[in-house]
Amino acid sequence: MTAGPGRPYVLLSCATSIDGYIDDATDQRLLLSNDDDFDRIDEVRAGCDAILVGAGTVRRDDPRLLIRSAGRRSERVAAGLPGTPAKVTITARGDLDPAARFFTAGEAERLVYCASGALEKTSERVGALATVIDGGEPLGLAEVLADLAARGVRRLMVEGGGSVHAQFLAAGLVDELHLVLAPFFVGDCRAPRFVADGRYPWHPGRRAAVAEVRQIGDVVLVRYALSDRCPS
Repeated sequence: MTAGPGRPYVLLSCATSIDGYIDDATDQRLLLSNDDDFDRIDEVRAGCDAILVGAGTVRRDDPRLLIRSAGRRSERVAAGLPGTPAKVTITARGDLDPAARFFTAGEAERLVYCASGALEKTSERVGALATVIDGGEPLGLAEVLADLAARGVRRLMVEGGGSVHAQFLAAGLVDELHLVLAPFFVGDCRAPRFVADGRYPWHPGRRAAVAEVRQIGDVVLVRYALSDRCPS
């Protein structure tokens, strides 16, 4: 697949159980990775211009989306970059809490893309804390990526959740997939899976290319090349 030249390079990152779940059905967040892999993710983040999560992930997981390593932050600053990549979220309804760490943690630029019908509501809620951008009706990922590219984002990391992953993958807008497999099963159909049912560009007749397989402690990273932009 040839990726469009007018959008950032998109790297999608996800960790799942052996049976494909990204969480369990409890109120506590399920840790699927380990310390060494979290450090790898931190390194990948440091090499990106922006990190995107859906509004559901902002509400459910309350992520900070910051570079943890002081050394990596310093390297970015020395290269003339912000210490932490820009934070990006997308929302159809504008249901965002201004007290969420997406808005309060760190000094990174914050961009909120919302559906046209939720523009006023989103601006009232978080307009003082982030740049709120009309993403169309319905919200269009291609339009979001084009706007990010116009803002200088060359490399975008998409960290979830499952609905956002499915939308990017189904639209063929992912260049590289980092899939980490945790060494256990969840076994509960109430829990969320990596992606929902849908029509995806990769299927039994068109297999994705494996760029790398790496053991990291007790988890395994599989890196898939999903476009010809992805280095093997």
